[in-house]
This record gives sequence, structure tokens and C-alpha cells, in this order.
Amino acid sequence: MRSIGDGVKRKKDLFIPISRAPYLFCQVLAASMEDKDYYRILGVSRDASEEEIKRSYRRIAMQYHPDRNPGDKDAEEKFKLASEAYEVLRDPEKRRIYDHYGIEGLKGTGFTGFRGFDDIFSAFGDIFEDFFGFGTTYSRRRTRARPGADLRYDLTISFYDAAFGKDTEIEIPKTVSCEVCNGTGAKPGTQPTTCPACRGTGQVTRSQGFFTISTTCGHCRGEGRVISHPCKECRGVGKVKTKRKIQLKIPPGVDTGSKLRIRGEGEEGERGGPPGDLFVFLYVEPHDFFSRDGDDIVCQVPIAFTQAALGAEIEVPTLNGKRTLTIPRGTETGDVFKIKGEGFPRLKGSGRGDQVVQVIVKTPKNLTKRQEEILREFEEISMKKEKEGEGWKRFFRAEK
Repeated sequence: MRSIGDGVKRKKDLFIPISRAPYLFCQVLAASMEDKDYYRILGVSRDASEEEIKRSYRRIAMQYHPDRNPGDKDAEEKFKLASEAYEVLRDPEKRRIYDHYGIEGLKGTGFTGFRGFDDIFSAFGDIFEDFFGFGTTYSRRRTRARPGADLRYDLTISFYDAAFGKDTEIEIPKTVSCEVCNGTGAKPGTQPTTCPACRGTGQVTRSQGFFTISTTCGHCRGEGRVISHPCKECRGVGKVKTKRKIQLKIPPGVDTGSKLRIRGEGEEGERGGPPGDLFVFLYVEPHDFFSRDGDDIVCQVPIAFTQAALGAEIEVPTLNGKRTLTIPRGTETGDVFKIKGEGFPRLKGSGRGDQVVQVIVKTPKNLTKRQEEILREFEEISMKKEKEGEGWKRFFRAEK
């Protein structure tokens, strides 16, 4: 008896060519749907080899594949039945049980057939791609694309760069697809194969009494595929570590904690998914003279007590150079003045903040003899003026 692979035997020494096999398969399937003889469903003998079973299932699956017969309920049922038969006969243990005890014996293994196309393509997704050279609507559901992970990069910038912005270049470590194996992880000239432990599902099912427990396959780590001959460059991972230079534009007005998002510069996606994004977190170095309060720049400027008393015009440093500030007569330590528009640009809005100048009146030290004489004379005049003033008169009246 020759296999379906060579022709289907009808009479002694008479074989039907492969071109007429689909017609025979249709007849076999129609009869088999009643008695569920898995060997008859696939059109193979009971001693057929694993390769013969696979080859027969391929022909039936190609004919009744749902992507090739949209909306055809009869084709769907035949496809499901053939898949159920192949799931049993391709597994040596299930086949042994089926040969001895029939379909009833399979119930003790936890096998109950397929509930729908999702189950079939979850089990045979990789097989269909090997069979037909194209993906399927259903297999793509299991291997749907996943976006890549986002990356973080911490960048320290100067106070000046935070105020005016800067174009800079950064170098980030990331993983990219291996160019040697094109990301498959397999040695050039080879391909990953279906995991023998989970049959490509990525899940291992175990029956314990009335319960069926599914866990991630430890052999393939849930991938459904294994690499027998790994790529030497990436060691089977499919990705390699590298460093990438990225041009970065820092806008004026940023502060510590600001983050920049560069789309598409994160890790590569899985199975054709989009790449992640790169997030650059900024840290602004403190300045020796300036500090920041929102969009305002704050600084402290020392002035002489004579300038505070008599008033003066002083030069104050700003990020844009020196500016003239008028100090009015009678200024005291802690008084605050503003220089408009000399602060940080507003990130959320237009214009700039101000520069806030706090004056600190300095007490003179190491006076010369002449300076001391002038100050004592100034003190006497001041005291005399105070005593003659209304404030002293109120004090003496209160004492009486």
C-alpha cells in the first residue's frame, strides 16, 4: 500500500495522480466526519510515518484553509477536523493512546479537540508559515506585533544652556537587530524550528484530576520556537548591543526634571512592531552667582552703606551681560529690585521672566583714621538730629 504522497490506491496496481487527490480527500472527509477515524480523515494508513501524516495534512489544509475559503462553513469544518486529526497523529503518545483506546482514551490526556481557529493557529502557526510561505490571518493574532521598550537617558546641562537652549549630541546604548542573522537568532542558512515540548504554542498543558493547567513552556520560554544552530554574532538572541549617536535640541527655558521625548529612538519592536521612544531627563547644574525661582533669575548684590544711604547707579551681572540698576536713597539690606525680561524664557507661553536683585548693604571694615573721624562726626550729627526730632520728645514725655 503506497501513501497519499505517491498516489491514492483504488484498485490493485492502480493509483490516482496527485492532481486528483483533492476530490478523494473531499469524499474521505465527508465520510470521516461521522466516525472520526483520524487515519481516514487524513487519507493515510495506520502505519503511516510522521512525514506522510504531515504531508497529507498539508494538502488538506491548503485546500480548506479559511483564508482561501472565506465564509465557506463546509470548508471550515473539514479544516477543523483535519487539524484535530493531525494534532493527535503527529504526537507519538496521543497516537499510541488513540490506536489502543480510540477517541475516548484521549479524554484522559486533557485533549478535547480545538474550539476554533484561534486554537488551531496557536498550535500550528509556525507550521502554516513553513507550509505555505505566508502568514495567516489567524496566526498573526498569536504573533501580533509588540512595540519596543522606551529608553531613558540622564543629561546634565549648564545653567546658561538651560536659559538659552543648546544643540548637542548624545550617545545612547541600545540593542538592535543582528545584521548577520537578520534578527532570527539562527545561524545564516538555518531557521528556528517549532519547539518539540509545546508544539509551537509556547504553553505546556498538564492535567491534574479534573483540572487542566497551562504554564509557559520552559524549553522555548513561551516563544514556541527553538534555535538549534544559533548565530555566532548574537548567540541566538537575534539582537546585539550597540551605541547610537543622536542629535538633540534642548529648548531654552528647561529646568531640572524637564524631559525630552525623541520618538522612535527606543528599543526595536518585536515581530515588526514599532520602536519605543527615548526620554531624556535633564539636570541643570547650579550657578555660582544666579539661582532660579520659576522663570525668574535671582541674585544678591552687595552695595556700600554710603550707596544705600545716598543712592547710586550700579552695574548688575545678567546672563546677557551687565545692566545698570538704580539704587534709591535710603535702601536697606534685603530690599528687592527687578530687571524686566532678564529671566528664563517661558516654556509654556511667550516672553521671559525677570531678574530679581536683592541688595545686601556691606558694613565697612579696616577703616582708615580719616574714615573713622568722618564716621564719628556723622554719628554725632545723626544723634543730635534724632534727639531734636519728634521721636525723642515723645520718649521723654512717656518717661515723665
